[in-house]
Amino acid sequence: MVVSNPKLKKVIREAAEKEEKEFYEHRAPEEWLEALAPLGTSAEKPFLEAAPYLIVVFAQSYEVTQDGRKLKNYYVNESVGIATGILITAIHQSGLASLTHTPSPMGFLNQLLNRPTNERPYLILVVGYAKEGAKVPDIRKKTLKEFNTFME
Repeated sequence: MVVSNPKLKKVIREAAEKEEKEFYEHRAPEEWLEALAPLGTSAEKPFLEAAPYLIVVFAQSYEVTQDGRKLKNYYVNESVGIATGILITAIHQSGLASLTHTPSPMGFLNQLLNRPTNERPYLILVVGYAKEGAKVPDIRKKTLKEFNTFME
């Protein structure tokens, strides 16, 4: 679901920040907070309102047939993850920037965006042009040998 309405983005930001505040202050383990510290993140998420577009990706765990039966969907997380990766690549190839955001829990998005109960929010993809002077955090990436094994 693509959201560009400024009023709706503001409501989404407020709801996400409420969940994030609860997370940072009460639910996050100290180890998690230490891992996030170098990134400079906090419960404040102004980018949710500033970006021109929020793409809210939902995962559909089952379908409902016309006669009301539920049909389970298989490999939902894998399929949604792959599709989201392709979407992010396409966004970047088009010259735009994106940022994934996953407030936890995200159930408020179902209500705000009027989504059915067979869908659950997977992530919010924040999309637009990078802000002037924006910097990507200097995160150490693993070398190929650290995450791959070659069998010859």
